[in-house]
Amino acid sequence: MKRKSIGAKHEMIIQPAFIIGTYNEDGSPDFAPITWVSKTCEKDFDYLIVISMFGTKQTKQNVHREKQFSINLVSTDMLALMDYFGQTSGADGVKDALPYSYDKAVCVYAPTLDASRWVCECEVVRTVTTGQSDTFFCRVCNVQIDEQIDIEEKGIDLTRFDPVIYSGNYHSIGEFLGTIGDFYHKSL
Repeated sequence: MKRKSIGAKHEMIIQPAFIIGTYNEDGSPDFAPITWVSKTCEKDFDYLIVISMFGTKQTKQNVHREKQFSINLVSTDMLALMDYFGQTSGADGVKDALPYSYDKAVCVYAPTLDASRWVCECEVVRTVTTGQSDTFFCRVCNVQIDEQIDIEEKGIDLTRFDPVIYSGNYHSIGEFLGTIGDFYHKSL
């Protein structure tokens, strides 16, 4: 295979799409799309969710204040809601021009979107600031998934969650291919 250089392009870094849920100071829900989400290992099998937020958005202020939030995985049927949350500002009031429902998280002080098939409830343990971005390292306090989706012994079939992948544009994934080790042993 031959490759060509295309320069350093942000769009070439693919990321799953999430909607972060927080509460405003008045107790109203606030949701914002964030795609800068990953994880890191703290020690042994303890891991932290890593989320970066740029600028001065209301959601970022809420995370700083409360140190708790929900991460709601965006599925393809939630794209209109994600776009809406991304095109409106929580500083202008409650985002309620599109219908959606939410509930309280089980283990943290945050709203969770009823439409999301996979929700992580997180608590901030460390914050690192780089320029106008704050990166939050968070302990996962609880994970909720759609009760109709089974977790297989071999792992999670992400296609069942129909996640949106972001790279400057929205994409989806097509099929479950296998688990770690499936392909190496088949190629011997």
